[in-house]
Amino acid sequence: MPEQYNQTVKDALAKKGAFGADIDLDNYSEGSKESVAVDDLQSSDYKKYMERVGVVADEMNRSGTLLFIDNAPSHCSTPPQEGLEMCSVKEALKRHEGLKDYLWKAVDPTKDKYTAKTYLEDSDGYFIWVKAGHHIKYPVQTCMMLDTDKSVQNVHNIVIVDDDASLEMITGCSTAHHANDAVHVGVSEIYVGDNASLTFSMIHSWGKQTGVRPRTGTVVGKNSAYTNNYVILNPVGSLQSFPSATLAEGASALYNTMCIAHEGSDIDTGGLVYLNGRKSNAQIMSRSISMGGHMTARGRLVGNAPEIKAHLECRSIIMKDGGSTSAVPELEAHVADVEMTHEAAVGKIAQDQIEYLMSRGLDEDQAVSMIVRGFLSGSINGLPPELQKELNEAVAKANLGD
Repeated sequence: MPEQYNQTVKDALAKKGAFGADIDLDNYSEGSKESVAVDDLQSSDYKKYMERVGVVADEMNRSGTLLFIDNAPSHCSTPPQEGLEMCSVKEALKRHEGLKDYLWKAVDPTKDKYTAKTYLEDSDGYFIWVKAGHHIKYPVQTCMMLDTDKSVQNVHNIVIVDDDASLEMITGCSTAHHANDAVHVGVSEIYVGDNASLTFSMIHSWGKQTGVRPRTGTVVGKNSAYTNNYVILNPVGSLQSFPSATLAEGASALYNTMCIAHEGSDIDTGGLVYLNGRKSNAQIMSRSISMGGHMTARGRLVGNAPEIKAHLECRSIIMKDGGSTSAVPELEAHVADVEMTHEAAVGKIAQDQIEYLMSRGLDEDQAVSMIVRGFLSGSINGLPPELQKELNEAVAKANLGD
């Protein structure tokens, strides 16, 4: 890029994020870029952290695994198979001259200080490419591990699913117990070709002081389907995420979010979809629980083409006084022939549900826990079996105070 553009990005280092608390990145060191080789995930010290975010250490029923520790790749394995390439972005750039044409096209590096820092540091990340006409049998899995306290993990990921191809993906992010006060900035650019599909599921488990700022942009081709699932059930310091997607003709996007805001946690999540193609459709669905923390669920749907359909739904439960929950739905239409709806609900657990379960032998805490887990488990439907299994296990392990 010309130096003039680099200066524009440098200027963006002073630009706060549009939503969420501001994080002073100068208070944190740059995370290590030295690769720490992890050959055997089963015997690794990181195993327990990976498995709580859906990344299986034995790699059974997985088409590939890539682990980043701080800012460097530490493990990459892909069983022999046609149509799938998986490595670090730095390695992929050496192999494919044309990959540079995908960099910083779905996410603007001048968006805010977090994207600017990632751009200027020329951060590495995972590269996943499914070639045209290939349908990958099992999910691929990635894990972003924070291992250094008072540091920033900056990663820049690229996912490409070419025409007539499909992929399911689990990306887990976690912190080691000694890296509680750190920052994760994950820029992900996702490209889904024509007549293709991608299910992109994120399960996060951070420290109580961790700052988290994902920045994700997705481009979805004609008659393609993109599903984005986001799950965070354990305490976090400050998390703000507002991923976006741009849809071509006949394309669809589904955003599912499942969150628990514990005491001391400040979570601001949502999704933004531009319906630019005729007959495209989108849904943004959110279920959240405030257990003394602050929860904001955002959704914005922008109809720019005729015959589009879009729906936004936010449901939240407040479990403890002192917490808060906000729903911010936005519908925006620029043509006449659109169908766009939204609904939001905030409430508490019905007492008759609790009493019914208590009459069946549960105590009050057990009854509340069962109701909450049912509320969360029902929020993401239609997942492939492998992803549903990981989600159910994450809900079962969630810290609900019981």
